[in-house]
Amino acid sequence: MTGTSGLGQRAALPPAQTRWLIIILGTLTAFGPMSIDMYLPSLPSMAADLDAPVGGVQMTLSSFFVGMGLGQLLFGPLSDRFGRRPMLLAGIVLYILTSALCALSTGIEMLIGLRLLQALGGSAAAVIARAMVRDFFAGDQAARVLSLIMLVMGAAPLIAPFIGGYVLVWFQWRAIFWVLAGFGLICFFLVLGALPESHPAERRSRHGLVGMLGVYGRILGHPGALGYLLANATAYGGMFAFFAGSPFVYIKIFQVAPEHYGYLFACNVIALIGNSLLNAKLVLRLGAHRLFVLGTALTAVGGLVLLFNAVTGFGGLPGIVVPLFIYIGALSLIGANALALALDRFPQAAGSVSALSGGLMFLFGALSAGAVSLFHDGSALAMAAVIAVTGLTTLALQFGLTRTKAQ
Repeated sequence: MTGTSGLGQRAALPPAQTRWLIIILGTLTAFGPMSIDMYLPSLPSMAADLDAPVGGVQMTLSSFFVGMGLGQLLFGPLSDRFGRRPMLLAGIVLYILTSALCALSTGIEMLIGLRLLQALGGSAAAVIARAMVRDFFAGDQAARVLSLIMLVMGAAPLIAPFIGGYVLVWFQWRAIFWVLAGFGLICFFLVLGALPESHPAERRSRHGLVGMLGVYGRILGHPGALGYLLANATAYGGMFAFFAGSPFVYIKIFQVAPEHYGYLFACNVIALIGNSLLNAKLVLRLGAHRLFVLGTALTAVGGLVLLFNAVTGFGGLPGIVVPLFIYIGALSLIGANALALALDRFPQAAGSVSALSGGLMFLFGALSAGAVSLFHDGSALAMAAVIAVTGLTTLALQFGLTRTKAQ
């Protein structure tokens, strides 16, 4: 194991300890998937209970994406300046409190605002966990570890819709947020008792707020790093469009029972997990950039096939599920590799790079989900069109800014 800072400069960790580290960091990166995927089956019933329009309920997703994006841009450089653990614990506490308040919401406007605050808290876990990977690992090895973390994180979207669907059947949508508050509480004690500080004082940034924001300018001014971060963001924008559109496409259009929504959702998670395993196995042999390029091509293909099927009606429900399987599975080849390649260009600003990666991803996600809400017409067309655009944009960014690994 190649270390670059803090704990990473000690002797290589034993395999058992490395596996435990991956499990903890993977669990922390699950804040986003758990908070999004668990309540997706409840969106139609939430609209009825709160007497809210479909677009208003979808805005609870968009506000969450905005909060995750802005929160990561804030917590990333703060963790570079003040250390990983203090910022991580503060974010989790905010998440727990706002999750409980979401369960007590009395109107859609209140829920939209609370989801924004909930995301601000959850963003700390997501961005700091990725930064801690770079505290321990570098280069293709970091890409491999990020792929393994995605496997752990993959358990969240695999089980979350099932949990949400059955909580909805047995209780109601508000109970889902109590479950999320409990998840946050478990993570709080896990960090408090088992995760050491990985960014010691002697390696921390000494910049003030203006200086910390200036780091973003230097990162965005690097063509290669910018290309990897933007391509990652646009690719994941397609997944967020799926989050916003699929509950209504599957449950309303194709009459899938809410408690069975998780089975269709699981198809995409299986694709993510399978490609994460493949990426972890091949990245040390083929390199992160080549696998990244393959992922961008697959998103374009999946998005175009999905759009064709949505316009023509070809294939019915399988005509929607199969191209989504291709598109979302390809994200495993893009996410870990794009982040590792961007981190490798700014190893001393891992928190800021990770923050930009997550921030841009969720901000593009908010735009994508918002576009699906805006153009929702009772069919699958809005979701499919947005996903096709994100796939083609990802491929264009790969060609335009990240052609060679040397960039």
